[in-house]
Amino acid sequence: MSRGLSFATLLDGLEKHHGRPPALPVTTALGLVLWENVAYLTSDKKRAQAFAMLKERVGTSPESILAASREDLFAVAELGGMPPERRVSTLITIAETVMEEFDGNLEACLELPLSSAKRALKKFPGIGDPGAEKILLFTETRPILALESNGLRVLLRFGFGEEQKDYAASYRSVRAAIEGQLPDDCRKLIRAHQLLRLHGKELCKNTRPACEACPVRARCRFASH
Repeated sequence: MSRGLSFATLLDGLEKHHGRPPALPVTTALGLVLWENVAYLTSDKKRAQAFAMLKERVGTSPESILAASREDLFAVAELGGMPPERRVSTLITIAETVMEEFDGNLEACLELPLSSAKRALKKFPGIGDPGAEKILLFTETRPILALESNGLRVLLRFGFGEEQKDYAASYRSVRAAIEGQLPDDCRKLIRAHQLLRLHGKELCKNTRPACEACPVRARCRFASH
Protein backbone atom coordinates (compact mmCIF):
# COMPACT_ATOMS: atom_id res chain seq x y z
CA MET A 1 0.00 0.00 0.00
CA SER A 2 1.01 3.65 -0.45
CA ARG A 3 1.06 4.47 3.31
CA GLY A 4 -2.07 6.59 2.98
CA LEU A 5 -0.61 8.83 0.27
CA SER A 6 -3.04 9.71 -2.50
CA PHE A 7 -1.96 10.09 -6.11
CA ALA A 8 -3.04 13.76 -6.14
CA THR A 9 -1.10 14.54 -2.95
CA LEU A 10 2.01 12.92 -4.37
CA LEU A 11 1.81 15.04 -7.53
CA ASP A 12 1.24 18.24 -5.58
CA GLY A 13 4.31 17.51 -3.45
CA LEU A 14 6.43 16.81 -6.51
CA GLU A 15 5.28 19.98 -8.27
CA LYS A 16 6.00 22.08 -5.19
CA HIS A 17 9.58 20.84 -5.31
CA HIS A 18 10.26 20.61 -9.06
CA GLY A 19 7.90 23.25 -10.40
CA ARG A 20 5.63 22.62 -13.37
CA PRO A 21 7.56 20.74 -16.05
CA PRO A 22 7.82 22.35 -19.50
CA ALA A 23 5.56 21.04 -22.23
CA LEU A 24 7.01 19.01 -25.08
CA PRO A 25 7.54 21.11 -28.22
CA VAL A 26 5.44 18.71 -30.29
CA THR A 27 1.84 17.48 -30.08
CA THR A 28 1.24 15.47 -33.27
CA ALA A 29 1.42 11.70 -33.58
CA LEU A 30 4.22 11.75 -36.17
CA GLY A 31 6.06 14.46 -34.27
CA LEU A 32 5.99 12.36 -31.11
CA VAL A 33 7.23 9.26 -32.96
CA LEU A 34 10.11 11.34 -34.31
CA TRP A 35 10.73 12.86 -30.86
CA GLU A 36 11.17 9.38 -29.38
CA ASN A 37 13.59 8.35 -32.12
CA VAL A 38 15.63 11.47 -32.88
CA ALA A 39 17.97 10.92 -29.92
CA TYR A 40 19.27 8.02 -27.85
CA LEU A 41 20.50 7.93 -24.25
CA THR A 42 21.01 11.66 -24.06
CA SER A 43 19.68 14.60 -22.08
CA ASP A 44 16.29 16.21 -22.62
CA LYS A 45 18.12 19.34 -23.74
CA LYS A 46 20.03 17.45 -26.42
CA ARG A 47 16.86 15.70 -27.58
CA ALA A 48 15.11 19.05 -27.91
CA GLN A 49 18.07 20.44 -29.86
CA ALA A 50 18.11 17.45 -32.22
CA PHE A 51 14.37 17.71 -32.82
CA ALA A 52 14.64 21.46 -33.44
CA MET A 53 17.39 20.83 -36.00
CA LEU A 54 15.28 18.15 -37.68
CA LYS A 55 12.37 20.57 -37.92
CA GLU A 56 14.46 23.47 -39.23
CA ARG A 57 17.00 21.71 -41.46
CA VAL A 58 14.95 18.79 -42.78
CA GLY A 59 11.30 19.13 -41.83
CA THR A 60 9.08 16.71 -39.95
CA SER A 61 6.79 15.54 -42.74
CA PRO A 62 7.48 12.09 -44.20
CA GLU A 63 8.00 13.68 -47.62
CA SER A 64 10.65 16.08 -46.34
CA ILE A 65 12.52 13.34 -44.47
CA LEU A 66 12.60 11.10 -47.55
CA ALA A 67 13.76 14.00 -49.71
CA ALA A 68 16.52 15.06 -47.30
CA SER A 69 20.18 14.40 -47.94
CA ARG A 70 21.96 11.77 -45.92
CA GLU A 71 24.29 14.54 -44.74
CA ASP A 72 21.44 16.57 -43.23
CA LEU A 73 19.89 13.55 -41.55
CA PHE A 74 23.26 12.53 -40.14
CA ALA A 75 23.81 16.02 -38.70
CA VAL A 76 20.51 15.72 -36.84
CA ALA A 77 21.19 12.19 -35.63
CA GLU A 78 24.74 13.05 -34.54
CA LEU A 79 23.42 15.83 -32.31
CA GLY A 80 21.12 13.29 -30.64
CA GLY A 81 23.92 11.04 -29.42
CA MET A 82 25.02 7.53 -30.34
CA PRO A 83 24.64 5.72 -32.75
CA PRO A 84 23.80 8.31 -35.45
CA GLU A 85 23.98 6.07 -38.54
CA ARG A 86 21.38 3.73 -37.08
CA ARG A 87 19.07 6.63 -36.28
CA VAL A 88 19.36 8.00 -39.81
CA SER A 89 18.00 4.65 -41.03
CA THR A 90 15.32 4.76 -38.33
CA LEU A 91 14.11 8.22 -39.40
CA ILE A 92 13.89 7.04 -43.00
CA THR A 93 12.02 3.90 -41.93
CA ILE A 94 9.51 6.00 -39.98
CA ALA A 95 8.86 8.22 -43.00
CA GLU A 96 8.51 5.24 -45.33
CA THR A 97 6.07 3.54 -42.96
CA VAL A 98 3.88 6.64 -42.74
CA MET A 99 3.78 6.93 -46.54
CA GLU A 100 3.25 3.24 -47.29
CA GLU A 101 0.92 2.17 -44.47
CA PHE A 102 -0.86 5.39 -43.52
CA ASP A 103 -1.07 7.20 -46.87
CA GLY A 104 1.17 9.94 -45.51
CA ASN A 105 -1.16 10.82 -42.63
CA LEU A 106 -0.38 9.17 -39.29
CA GLU A 107 -2.81 11.47 -37.46
CA ALA A 108 -5.75 9.51 -38.90
CA CYS A 109 -4.88 6.52 -36.71
CA LEU A 110 -5.73 8.57 -33.61
CA GLU A 111 -9.40 8.27 -34.51
CA LEU A 112 -9.29 4.47 -34.38
CA PRO A 113 -10.54 2.45 -31.39
CA LEU A 114 -7.96 2.30 -28.61
CA SER A 115 -6.60 -1.17 -29.35
CA SER A 116 -6.35 -0.42 -33.09
CA ALA A 117 -4.69 2.95 -32.52
CA LYS A 118 -2.08 1.38 -30.23
CA ARG A 119 -1.44 -1.41 -32.71
CA ALA A 120 -0.90 1.16 -35.48
CA LEU A 121 1.51 3.26 -33.43
CA LYS A 122 3.48 0.19 -32.36
CA LYS A 123 4.51 -0.32 -35.99
CA PHE A 124 7.19 2.31 -35.40
CA PRO A 125 10.67 1.76 -33.94
CA GLY A 126 10.92 2.15 -30.18
CA ILE A 127 7.15 2.42 -29.67
CA GLY A 128 5.68 -0.26 -27.40
CA ASP A 129 2.48 -0.10 -25.35
CA PRO A 130 3.75 2.68 -23.02
CA GLY A 131 5.01 4.70 -25.99
CA ALA A 132 1.76 4.31 -27.89
CA GLU A 133 -0.20 5.39 -24.82
CA LYS A 134 2.11 8.41 -24.41
CA ILE A 135 1.34 9.48 -27.98
CA LEU A 136 -2.40 9.09 -27.42
CA LEU A 137 -2.09 11.14 -24.22
CA PHE A 138 0.15 13.92 -25.50
CA THR A 139 -1.98 14.41 -28.61
CA GLU A 140 -4.88 14.77 -26.14
CA THR A 141 -6.66 11.90 -27.86
CA ARG A 142 -7.10 9.59 -24.85
CA PRO A 143 -6.93 10.40 -21.11
CA ILE A 144 -4.49 7.59 -20.24
CA LEU A 145 -1.73 7.81 -17.66
CA ALA A 146 1.17 6.73 -19.84
CA LEU A 147 4.17 5.76 -17.73
CA GLU A 148 7.78 5.37 -18.78
CA SER A 149 10.40 3.66 -16.62
CA ASN A 150 11.12 6.63 -14.35
CA GLY A 151 7.48 7.31 -13.52
CA LEU A 152 6.78 3.63 -13.01
CA ARG A 153 9.69 3.34 -10.58
CA VAL A 154 8.49 6.35 -8.55
CA LEU A 155 4.97 4.98 -8.16
CA LEU A 156 6.22 1.52 -7.21
CA ARG A 157 8.49 2.97 -4.54
CA PHE A 158 5.59 4.93 -3.08
CA GLY A 159 3.59 1.74 -2.80
CA PHE A 160 1.26 2.05 -5.78
CA GLY A 161 1.20 -1.52 -7.03
CA GLU A 162 3.82 -4.21 -6.59
CA GLU A 163 7.00 -4.72 -8.57
CA GLN A 164 6.92 -7.93 -10.59
CA LYS A 165 9.61 -9.88 -12.41
CA ASP A 166 8.08 -8.81 -15.71
CA TYR A 167 8.07 -5.07 -16.58
CA ALA A 168 4.67 -5.28 -18.23
CA ALA A 169 3.21 -6.96 -15.12
CA SER A 170 4.65 -4.19 -12.91
CA TYR A 171 3.10 -1.63 -15.25
CA ARG A 172 -0.31 -3.29 -15.00
CA SER A 173 -0.03 -3.52 -11.22
CA VAL A 174 0.61 0.22 -10.86
CA ARG A 175 -2.15 1.15 -13.26
CA ALA A 176 -4.62 -1.04 -11.37
CA ALA A 177 -3.56 0.49 -8.03
CA ILE A 178 -4.19 4.09 -9.12
CA GLU A 179 -7.04 3.61 -11.56
CA GLY A 180 -9.71 5.04 -9.27
CA GLN A 181 -7.62 8.14 -8.50
CA LEU A 182 -6.89 9.31 -12.04
CA PRO A 183 -8.49 12.46 -13.51
CA ASP A 184 -10.35 12.07 -16.80
CA ASP A 185 -8.42 14.96 -18.31
CA CYS A 186 -5.49 14.73 -20.73
CA ARG A 187 -3.74 17.88 -19.56
CA LYS A 188 -3.81 16.81 -15.92
CA LEU A 189 -2.48 13.40 -16.89
CA ILE A 190 0.27 14.97 -18.99
CA ARG A 191 1.25 16.95 -15.88
CA ALA A 192 1.35 13.68 -13.92
CA HIS A 193 3.48 11.94 -16.55
CA GLN A 194 5.97 14.80 -16.67
CA LEU A 195 6.27 15.22 -12.90
CA LEU A 196 6.76 11.50 -12.26
CA ARG A 197 9.34 11.26 -15.04
CA LEU A 198 11.21 14.33 -13.78
CA HIS A 199 11.27 13.07 -10.20
CA GLY A 200 12.54 9.68 -11.34
CA LYS A 201 15.32 11.23 -13.42
CA GLU A 202 16.48 13.81 -10.87
CA LEU A 203 15.92 12.30 -7.41
CA CYS A 204 14.24 8.88 -7.43
CA LYS A 205 16.96 7.34 -9.58
CA ASN A 206 17.30 3.64 -10.23
CA THR A 207 20.63 3.56 -8.40
CA ARG A 208 21.67 5.91 -5.59
CA PRO A 209 18.33 7.70 -5.24
CA ALA A 210 18.54 11.03 -3.41
CA CYS A 211 15.89 10.17 -0.82
CA GLU A 212 17.12 12.86 1.57
CA ALA A 213 16.10 15.52 -0.98
CA CYS A 214 12.68 14.05 -1.77
CA PRO A 215 9.84 16.40 -0.74
CA VAL A 216 7.51 13.51 0.15
CA ARG A 217 10.02 11.01 1.53
CA ALA A 218 8.13 10.70 4.82
CA ARG A 219 5.31 9.00 2.92
CA CYS A 220 7.54 6.76 0.78
CA ARG A 221 7.66 3.03 1.40
CA PHE A 222 11.08 2.70 -0.25
CA ALA A 223 12.70 5.55 1.73
CA SER A 224 11.48 4.08 5.01
CA HIS A 225 13.42 0.84 4.54
